[in-house]
Parts: sequence; structure tokens; C-alpha cells
Amino acid sequence: MAKEYARTQRVADYLQRELAALIQHEVRDPRVGIVSITGVDVSRDLGHARVYYTAMDSNSSEEAEETTEALNRAAGFLRSQLSKDSSMRRLPALRFYFDTSVGRGRHLEDLIQRATKADEELGLRDEDEES
Repeated sequence: MAKEYARTQRVADYLQRELAALIQHEVRDPRVGIVSITGVDVSRDLGHARVYYTAMDSNSSEEAEETTEALNRAAGFLRSQLSKDSSMRRLPALRFYFDTSVGRGRHLEDLIQRATKADEELGLRDEDEES
């Protein structure tokens, strides 16, 4: 059982590395800007892969939806490009999902910084005090 997990994890890592390079160099859709692959989950039977990404230039949910649609349309092309370089018999079907965790992390970091600044202004916290 542990070997099966190791294989799915190796395939996920391979897909993450290769897809990042392929999207950057091969995808010519203008809706796909600067995209970073944040994670890949591969099913146990290696038939499907959920690819999570974040877009550096995406400011709204509509832009994220357009990018997701463009990446899902390019999934067949990306899969065929992967098959040229891969020694796997069958590559998983790719499905792209926008990763909202990065945006939530930025939002939480901003809230923490604002709270720290407000504490300093009220004199509840010294500026020299370490977190």
C-alpha cells in the first residue's frame, strides 16, 4: 500500500514540474497569464489528476474562471505534450482548478499587519517588540 502512495506522489510531482514548464512555454492562449502550479492530486488508479494553480495577474473571480476555462481547454494539448516526454503508458486526464489558498493567505497576512499597526498606534505594543 505504501508503494502505491509513493507512485501517485511521484506522478503528481512529475506532473507539477512538467506542467509548469509547458504552460509557461507552450500555451499561447492570451487568457492564460502568469500561472503557477501549486499542487497536483492524482487518483489512486492514475486515471485523473486535479491540477491546482494560481494566477499572478488575476485580480477577480471572472479572470480566474476565464483562466480555468482556457487551461481546461488546453488540457488535451498539455497531455499530448506530456506523453511525448514521459515513459508512462497512460497519462492521467487533467482537470484544472483555481487555488484560492494563496489569496486567502495574502488576505490574512494583510489583516495581521493592520492589527499590529493598530496596536502600535494605540500603544498596546512596542515597535521593537518581536512577534
